[in-house]
Amino acid sequence: MILQQVFPPEQRGDVRLPGVAPCGPADWLRVDDAYDAQMQYRATLIAERPQDVLYETEAARAASREVLREALTVLPKLGFDVGAGRAVCPDGRAVDLDWSAPLHSLGHLVQEDICVLQKRGDEHVLVAAVLCFPANWRLAEKVEQPLTAIHVPVDEYDANIARRVQRLFDGVQVGRPLWRFNRLAYADADLHQPRKREVDEAMPFLRSERQCILRLPETDAVVFTIHTTVVRREGTPASE
Repeated sequence: MILQQVFPPEQRGDVRLPGVAPCGPADWLRVDDAYDAQMQYRATLIAERPQDVLYETEAARAASREVLREALTVLPKLGFDVGAGRAVCPDGRAVDLDWSAPLHSLGHLVQEDICVLQKRGDEHVLVAAVLCFPANWRLAEKVEQPLTAIHVPVDEYDANIARRVQRLFDGVQVGRPLWRFNRLAYADADLHQPRKREVDEAMPFLRSERQCILRLPETDAVVFTIHTTVVRREGTPASE
């Protein structure tokens, strides 16, 4: 069971969709107290179930490489030692940087899931991703799909919200990321939950995703990052 001790202060308040706010230029990546355990789980998923958690294509390679380059400029501030061909992580692991599979490398470096979207016609389409910790959705069902199709199972994602989200993706500027968060109660704490699960406010674990949206300066792709925090609900016995 992988848990954080507490939610970040800014994720303890009210949740509204889309509820976005400005994000610091380098604050789209974070390291928290569950880093070591989450990264071990990520490495296992990427090694054993790559078809479920990783999607990289040649068509999106330039954007994926740019995401990795941008991340490497942020990581030293988070306790990483970044060299020419590898990065040493806060937990002591050395990760070789494979520019032919940049999201594979990034998936071994950061806690965030990384989704890369490019504009096709009127909508942004999911063209690449490393998604180890999905909540109620499967990567294989969403790749090469536009935003409206990606959000089909979300009840509150109506036409009005769809237009607002597309405007966010159209309007986000280089160097000025945006962020939002959600929060749901779950019966178990597993981070990899691709199947639709029943959620209820009485359930013992609270899961929150800190989601950032940033634009890449060279390829103009938009990156959607997801940092997942799971905590035990206050007053819930540790045996649950």
